Amino acid sequence: MTTPPVSALAHHPSTARPSAPDQATGCGGERARFVREFLRDPVRTASLVPSSAALTARMVAGLPEHGDPVVVELGPGTGVFTGAISGRLAGRGRQLAVEVNERLADGLRPRHPDVEVLTAGAAELPTLLAERGIGRVDAIVSGLPWTVYFDGPRPLAPILAEVLAPDGVLTQFSYPWTAWTPPARRQRAQLRAAFEEVLVTRTVWRNLPPALVYVARRPRPTTARQRLAGPS
Repeated sequence: MTTPPVSALAHHPSTARPSAPDQATGCGGERARFVREFLRDPVRTASLVPSSAALTARMVAGLPEHGDPVVVELGPGTGVFTGAISGRLAGRGRQLAVEVNERLADGLRPRHPDVEVLTAGAAELPTLLAERGIGRVDAIVSGLPWTVYFDGPRPLAPILAEVLAPDGVLTQFSYPWTAWTPPARRQRAQLRAAFEEVLVTRTVWRNLPPALVYVARRPRPTTARQRLAGPS
């Protein structure tokens, strides 16, 4: 698959915009839904409000521009990234969205009928793909909170590296003000152990709160991941 150069991902947000159904995600109804789910389960809900158009553009900038890619979204929430991914693909390839929150997943299906919305945890991704005859995926767009990277029997980063194609890309957003906390540092270490290249974009100030994006490429071979990760 042909993807934009890494430098473009680092410094230049895409011109893609969310598709029409998602232009309303800033309205009171969507914000209220996000707040309700955050209050119900703050550990698994990454934010109190949906992501901005500026952050969304940065998150989908690495999607292949040609061919029929397989794109997986983790933690789609109310579907802001989902609509933007659909807009970039424009009917090409295959789009899956994995959402552990059943209420949010149920809300996505009627709004995005062409997307395969799966109610499951991110750690189940290898099984979900195998059940659908999918080997490797071309892009993973993750809106998961950092806590999800550590709450399973295995760290999440190597699981994602296993299912990503050698020339694929993973994008994961985070917040600058948490960058030096122990969990955030652990998340970065996981990503660097699982991928040969992990780039951090400039801060997206037009988001509440301001955010940045990790762009991970070139999944490491299993033996290299195990050596760099060290004892579990």
